[in-house]
This record gives sequence, C-alpha cells and structure tokens, in this order.
Amino acid sequence: MITGWRRGLIELRQSFTNGTELFSHFLWPVLLLIVLWFMRDRDFGTSGYALGTLVLPSMLGMNAAMGMVSMSQQLTADREDGTLLRAKATPDGMRGYLTGKIVSVSGGLLADLAILLIPGMVIIGGLATGVESWVTLVWVLALGLVATLPIGAVLGSIFATARAQGLIQLPILGMIAISGIFYPITSLPVWVQWIAQVFPVYWLGLGTRSALLPDDAVTIEIGDSWRHWETVGVLGAWAVLGLIVAPIVLRRMARRESGSSVAERRERALRRVG
Repeated sequence: MITGWRRGLIELRQSFTNGTELFSHFLWPVLLLIVLWFMRDRDFGTSGYALGTLVLPSMLGMNAAMGMVSMSQQLTADREDGTLLRAKATPDGMRGYLTGKIVSVSGGLLADLAILLIPGMVIIGGLATGVESWVTLVWVLALGLVATLPIGAVLGSIFATARAQGLIQLPILGMIAISGIFYPITSLPVWVQWIAQVFPVYWLGLGTRSALLPDDAVTIEIGDSWRHWETVGVLGAWAVLGLIVAPIVLRRMARRESGSSVAERRERALRRVG
C-alpha cells in the first residue's frame, strides 16, 4: 500500500512537469469556463437562479466522474508498453499498481477541479462558500473518486488497445447526458431519471450541487431533497463493488500478459504508425 502511494505521488509529480500532460490539465477546464461565461446571464426558468450557477457544481461532479476515462486510458497504455507486466512480477504488485493509479489520477483530477472552480466562482455568483459547503464538497469528491476510479480500471482491463477506448467513452458520455449535469434532471422523463440514479455520475453531480448551491435551490431536485444519505449509500456501494472487483479483474488480466503479447501489441502499434 505504501509503495502504491509513493508510485502514485511520483506519477502525479511527473504529470505536472510534462508539457503535454500539463496542457491537458488546463484544456478541459478552460473549455468549460468558456461555456460558463456564456451561461452567466441566462436564467433557468422562473427559479431566479442563473443557469451558470446551477451548472458549475454539476460540472465538478462530471469532471470527477470522467476520471473513469482517464484511469481506463492510462491502464490500457501501461498494458501496451509492458508496465503492467513489470508490476505483475513484483510481490503484491497489482494492488500497489491500482493504489498508485488511484492516487495519481485523483490528484490530477483535484487539480483540474481547482482550475475550474476558482475562476468559475469569479465568473458567476450565488454559490455557497461556508465551511459546511466545503466539508460537503470534500467528502462527496473523495467518496465519488473511490466509487468511479476502480470502474475505470475494470474498463481498462477489458479493452486491450488504446483504439478501443472510444467504445468506453460513449456509454460514459451517455450517463453524463442523462444525469442532470447541464440541465436539471427533473426536466427529463421519469424513466430516464430512474436510469440515471443507478449510476454514480448523477450522485456526484447531486452531491456537488448540495455543497455549493443555496439551500432553496433544492426545489429543482428530485423530491426537493439533497438526499445526502442516499448519496453516501449509492456511491459507497459502487466504491465497495469497485474495490472488490477491480483487483480481481486486474490480476486475471495480468496472468494473460507475457513478454510476447506486449511485443506483439507494440509491433501492431508500429505498423499502424508506419
């Protein structure tokens, strides 16, 4: 476990000293800030709230959920270049590898969220900023990351090539579309609302909204409630399931890895480039 933490911190430091990765940390938050800028003066119906005020907290939840994609992409890349094969050869290497990835991806995501949230609070107003709000935001994001990142590890184990990552992004984008991120979920059909509540993306968005929106904004939510206990229950269930399943899937996938399979994938990649 300690080795995994150290590995994750090293990878996190490297991501902020590499020009390409540093650019990627800023790209998506900046694009979302541009969207917020155009939303700042638009009201949501007769609620009295600016659309940007309602959307910014949901964007935080969405970015946290997108960690599933980052985790999956990184695991697939490590599988192709032999990093997973080397982890397999060390004692308790797969658990340490998974811990390290959760640490590095979580750290990168939290930096991305700060890049989005701090300027976003300048662009739009009406957000709650008390101590209770920040405490709620911290536990929602912490629990949400533990709930979603192992899912990304499982997805990365299933898809063996970087090209197949596009198949992963489609269902995740679908979950985001129905989870009330860019528009209140109560505006969607009831059957869509039920589907959205099965997955962690909705609960991440609900939790971040409960942290940063004023209390009376709860009227746009299902049941006129922030449903904190339900948020803990659903995200906690996904976290437990992911932490149980992910190491098992990783170990089974690693057993199929060999030097020849890594060399074969590398040769295929070279042929595609050529």
